Amino acid sequence: MPRSLVRPRRGWVSVPLGPHAARSRPPFLYSIVPPYASRDQNEPHDKKSTDSGGRNSFARSIAEGSTVALLSLLGLGLGGYAYSIFYKRTVSQKIENAFSAGYSSNELVALGRVAFGTHPENIQRVLEKEYWVPRQEQPMIDDIINGKSRGRYYLIMGERGTGKRSLLLEGMRRVGGYGIAMLEAHNDLEVFRIRLGKALDYEFHEDYIGSLFSIKGPRDTTPLLDIERALNKMEKVALKLRKKRGRPLLLIINNIHLFKNDAGGQDLLEILQQRAEIWAANELVTTIFTSDEHWTMEDLIPHATNMHVINIRDVPKDVVTTALKNYRMRFHDEDVPQSLLDQVYGKVGGRLIFLNQVAKSKDMLSTCQHINRKEKLWLLNKCWILGESMDDDWEDPQKLCFAGMQLARELVLREKEQDGTNNQYILPEIPLHEARQIITRADFTQDLDHINVIHIDANGMVRADSMAMQNAFREICSEDGFEDHLKATLKRLDELESLRRTREVSFKEQKDYGDGTLPEQTYCAKL
Repeated sequence: MPRSLVRPRRGWVSVPLGPHAARSRPPFLYSIVPPYASRDQNEPHDKKSTDSGGRNSFARSIAEGSTVALLSLLGLGLGGYAYSIFYKRTVSQKIENAFSAGYSSNELVALGRVAFGTHPENIQRVLEKEYWVPRQEQPMIDDIINGKSRGRYYLIMGERGTGKRSLLLEGMRRVGGYGIAMLEAHNDLEVFRIRLGKALDYEFHEDYIGSLFSIKGPRDTTPLLDIERALNKMEKVALKLRKKRGRPLLLIINNIHLFKNDAGGQDLLEILQQRAEIWAANELVTTIFTSDEHWTMEDLIPHATNMHVINIRDVPKDVVTTALKNYRMRFHDEDVPQSLLDQVYGKVGGRLIFLNQVAKSKDMLSTCQHINRKEKLWLLNKCWILGESMDDDWEDPQKLCFAGMQLARELVLREKEQDGTNNQYILPEIPLHEARQIITRADFTQDLDHINVIHIDANGMVRADSMAMQNAFREICSEDGFEDHLKATLKRLDELESLRRTREVSFKEQKDYGDGTLPEQTYCAKL
């Protein structure tokens, strides 16, 4: 019997058609019958079977959906776990590459033309122009950088411009930057965090894909915790490379005196020192700090076990005069007499930052005079005293200025005592405790060291910041009326301090003379 599809109320069903149905109806008109029309009308409908099939279908749908969701979650979990492993491995590889041979952008800029691909034929000439003064500390620095000296970390101290960074850069150039990361300190913790990440090629999880899903990531923290996390990653890389290299890595942090001398800066210095101590004891990483100021050593010494302090001084006179004579002969074709060399050293001493300017100038003496004039103006702008006409609002700043002039006067007197000896080209020194006793304050020496008027070396000796600054001390203290002006300033400071400590008490007395008047009489007393 042919069957045809009809559309009942609940869907399309197949119904049998009789032999006369096709002839009696048009082909497009069919009877609408229920799905069970083919059954016998006397046969009862099995509702229990229908309900059971619906429940089975619903359970099967739930099972299928649950399976799909479970597989999706499992896939996401495995994918996320695989990405996490991949990301951590990539981070370690990037830090490892930061210590490979070659230079980072920071090191390239610091090394200058030598590292920027200078033609091989000109490299030696460039080196001779940039490192023309031989340094007796260079072999010791080379041993630290190439890994021969290990088991310690180092604090390199010296005045501004003595060549601390040049010594390190020359040592880095000789090993091709292999196993070295270098960065500059900064007083802002966020800036230092970025510089540390750049030196180690570490992104602090800022490129982690989990941040796309609004998940609170590991970056939502403080700079100190970020720095600690970077040092943890670096430590893992150092452990991995220790067997491969056979010598420790090297981490150089220049100018740590730029850290703020407050709670945040001291916490950062403590973190770095703790890592340096542990790494030095296990020969994982050799850490080198450089500093211009004495307060950094005062903060590091109480907790130092494996620290070694290197004091960088000005270059001695015989080395400077010989190197300057050779430099002028080779690059300026000039035979400089010894008397002129002595005058140059007497004006700028062995400070490399000044000698580089003098050696490259056309008129060396004129350049020396210009340097001395700048140092004198710097001293006067920072520490000149105002005398007896000082305004009372300037009492506190003038206390620092008076302390600076007192130390300048004392250093000039010490210089006169050593005249006639062989130490006429050596800067006079005062022990730190005596300097504090002279100015009657313990904190002003640090402030004067900070503004480069004096320098406190690693041995606790106070001297002028440079030979040019000592010349400025001598010129100012030898001026007519300087002693009287210094005494007048001291007298005025005493008056202002006395006025600040003095309290005036006034009281009034009334007397009755019987005529109805009550005259008043005022009494004053100063306490």
